[in-house]
Amino acid sequence: MRREPFGMSSGASRLSEPERASDHGSRYGLRDLFTPLDTLLVSGGDPRLTLDASNRVNAYGCAASPEPAVWNFASSTASTISQAAYDRAALAREELVHKCLFDEVELVFDARCEDMRDELRGQLQLPPRVDVVFSPSGTDSQLHALFVARTMLGAPPVTIVVGSDQTGSGTTHTARGHHFSSMTANGLAVRKDGAVAGLAGASIALPLREAGAGIAMRADIDAAVLRAIEATIAQGAPVLLQIMDMSKLGWRAPSAACLDEIARRWPRKVQIVVDACQARLGRRRLRAHLDRGYLVLITGSKFFGGPAFSGALLVPKGFSRSLDRVEAIAPGFFDYAGRCDWPMAWTALRSRFARRPNFGQWLRWEAALAEIGSYHAVPGAFRARALTELAAGIDSMIALSSSLLPAPTGMEKAGADDEEFAQRTIFPFLLLRDGKPVSIAETGAVHQALARDVNEEIGGSTADRDVAAQRCLIGQPVRLERQDEAPLAVLRLCVGARLVTEAWSPDPVEAQRNLQEVLDRVAHVLVKIELLLGRGAAAPVQVTSASEV
Repeated sequence: MRREPFGMSSGASRLSEPERASDHGSRYGLRDLFTPLDTLLVSGGDPRLTLDASNRVNAYGCAASPEPAVWNFASSTASTISQAAYDRAALAREELVHKCLFDEVELVFDARCEDMRDELRGQLQLPPRVDVVFSPSGTDSQLHALFVARTMLGAPPVTIVVGSDQTGSGTTHTARGHHFSSMTANGLAVRKDGAVAGLAGASIALPLREAGAGIAMRADIDAAVLRAIEATIAQGAPVLLQIMDMSKLGWRAPSAACLDEIARRWPRKVQIVVDACQARLGRRRLRAHLDRGYLVLITGSKFFGGPAFSGALLVPKGFSRSLDRVEAIAPGFFDYAGRCDWPMAWTALRSRFARRPNFGQWLRWEAALAEIGSYHAVPGAFRARALTELAAGIDSMIALSSSLLPAPTGMEKAGADDEEFAQRTIFPFLLLRDGKPVSIAETGAVHQALARDVNEEIGGSTADRDVAAQRCLIGQPVRLERQDEAPLAVLRLCVGARLVTEAWSPDPVEAQRNLQEVLDRVAHVLVKIELLLGRGAAAPVQVTSASEV
């Protein structure tokens, strides 16, 4: 697929000058929709989406158009868009342009976003009274959750982040109501970590690991959560508790028993928001979170494999009336939402925000919905079987390699609500040389070399060169702090929805052959890692700012 190098710039660029929240009169022209599709797909987001001028990939190694020759095992970080998702985005753009010939762009766009809410609810089997607030990324959705929590709790909360060491790098800023980048999705330059006017507050970070305690999850996380809530409420502040289901290492916390204790001890004083941005949870489990009154953060760009970034905040029933009647809105928050992001039923709240269609955000969600629909069209029994077989095979291969040390899962015992996600889909590991972990710099270099054809650097036999030539994406390095020692980083092999979708066949023999092909590719990736470690082709490099280390 030929990329489109012309047109507007990528990343946080504006399709046209965005109006301020107080200006409801400006119009968006059809010209914006005729921007090249590749450019539209990386617009309307923060600088993480920007394509490198030389290799035309973003900071996560993903191109704006399909690259079927690149193997994708990086769904804990980001995936390159598939051909089917790209085709849906192209068709959606075409259909919107046609409808805009007969009606205002903003009205047509608003109606399409509402249709997408219905489609997402349908795919996730959510009731109509669950509201969907779209955003450019899961990080933006964290600011939306903070806004909602302040409204429902009636006072600025203290945000307690469970898994602060395993959530997105922007969470340290959004938890305090601060800017997480130097540019907002609508193209407004801001000071990173500066306060979002009217939204700033305090936060408490609760990591899932303790420095010097290996790479297992800390045993006292439930007690730490309860202590933090108790101390905060004793000081007179309500709590926004961000819990983890699942982390970038596949961990979940706190336990169900801990959440029951919180509900019993502090009713109406603690609002829980679930970080489910990885989307690695069963639909029954997702509904259970919402039934308990939890806000839920999701994305279409992690497990489901849509293009980065596409965020959403799921709002349980019973919230809409209070939110629609809110009087005071933090002035800085207007830079993080437009009218079309909010459900149509919230008429009063929507009227306060700018008519500012985000075409990039919309098209990334169109692409993500193609992946979500394809995944759920696969029979549930096969989804469960595929994830089970892939987990067993990947675990076995990692265990057999003398160059890899697997990290513990950190998961509580799976229940019926986990459905196919009773199986692990993220497989983190340390890189070893002579039985000792390699440095963060070399881990980052291996990660970057995996995404390149390095057969000239590796040399050796024809077989080695063939392995080295294959480009593959795996999850970015995750930093692990250690007490009195240099920090380390783990890499991650990830099973995403697209692997299951592409393996499915009504012919059981063909389906089994497809699953084996996925495992063969995993083996190929591990061999390339061993070649890189053994041949010194992965010389330490400077890690980019987008890296999770």
